[in-house]
This record gives sequence, structure tokens and C-alpha cells, in this order.
Amino acid sequence: MEALRIEPTDDSPLVVLDRENNLFEISGKSLPENVVQFYRPVTEWLTAYQKDPGPETVFTFKLIYFNTASSKMILDILMLLEEMAEAGHEVTVRWMSLTSDEDMQEAGKEYEEMVDLPFEHHTYEFE
Repeated sequence: MEALRIEPTDDSPLVVLDRENNLFEISGKSLPENVVQFYRPVTEWLTAYQKDPGPETVFTFKLIYFNTASSKMILDILMLLEEMAEAGHEVTVRWMSLTSDEDMQEAGKEYEEMVDLPFEHHTYEFE
């Protein structure tokens, strides 16, 4: 399965979905002009990956900001991951937030309540 990599811009996050290297990450700012169009390759890739996932999928979110439209797409991604877990595959969500960003930490906890997936919450200092 070919990896998907979308380079970040001022308004969109870095996306890396790489089965071979077991790397699944969305990081940066997410406020693309057309959020559905931006995230369509992500959800399509994950839908294909669901059919034959790796032994363990650790999906990392390291967002510093996302808009309301992006929040719906993040939930859609989490629901695809939840479907994989329900099918018996090992899936973990790693939610990374700046130590000083209580809003993003709270967002991770809210997402954790919405889906039946194990979450790891981590904080980090500004790089």
C-alpha cells in the first residue's frame, strides 16, 4: 500500500499515512479552505487500510489548532479507526498537545469520550 504524504501549508496540516514504516500522523494547523476536499484522500486511504491494517496502528494527532469544520473530519478519522478496533485490530490514538494549550488537551479528552478507542495523552514543550 502506497504511503500518503501531504505537506503542510499555513492553513493545512502535515499528513503522513505510511503503513510500511508504521507512521500515522496529522500535525500542525488544520483550517483548509475546503476541509472535505483536503481530508478526502485521508479518509479514502484509511478506508483502504482498514481492509488489511498492520499489526498495531498508533495514530498521532499533534495539532496546534483546528477549526470547526476540521473537528468533524477528525471525528470521521477517529470513527474509521474505531471500526478497525471493533474488527479486532489493535489501534491506539496518541493525542499530543503543547503543555500550555489546555484547550487542545481538553479537545483530546472530548474526542476520547466520543469513540471507543484507547487514547494516550501527551504534552510537549514548544519546539
